[in-house]
Amino acid sequence: MTAGPVRLRPPARADGPDLRDLVMRCPPLDLNSVYLYLLLGEHFSDTCVLAEDQDGLLGMVSGYRPPGRDDTLFVWQVAVDPRARGRGLGLDMLLGLLSRRGRSPVRWVETTVGPGNRASRKLFARLAVRLGAALDETTLFEAALFGSGAHEAEPLLRIGPFTLPVPEAGRIS
Repeated sequence: MTAGPVRLRPPARADGPDLRDLVMRCPPLDLNSVYLYLLLGEHFSDTCVLAEDQDGLLGMVSGYRPPGRDDTLFVWQVAVDPRARGRGLGLDMLLGLLSRRGRSPVRWVETTVGPGNRASRKLFARLAVRLGAALDETTLFEAALFGSGAHEAEPLLRIGPFTLPVPEAGRIS
């Protein structure tokens, strides 16, 4: 259960340790170093969003624009704290991020989601419906590319094209 209104904001450098802790609470997400999460706040704050309430961090979406493809937002990780799940926060964060004014409009969202990650697959299917756009799946990273670590394949999900502005997020106050 969340406490009070939820606020969306870009990450800051100082959020790095809290972002790592959040991802640690959100299996099956791959956990990265604090350094990487520091970089999200320092270099990628315009393509990432955090959700928080008075008790702290509830969620985050990290992403970037692939080189030479300014019309595309690649969503790298979506994390929602267990206490905030089931309320549409992931979709609200994605819509909030897409509604930001950027250097050029986003017309495509891409991400990779393992076949077993049903929650993320449902989230991106809902995003495609909300944007009125197609969702296509193609091969990107086969399981063998991850080495002997027994990592699931990561197919590419591509949503678009769509036209901004996106519909407003639903329940964020």
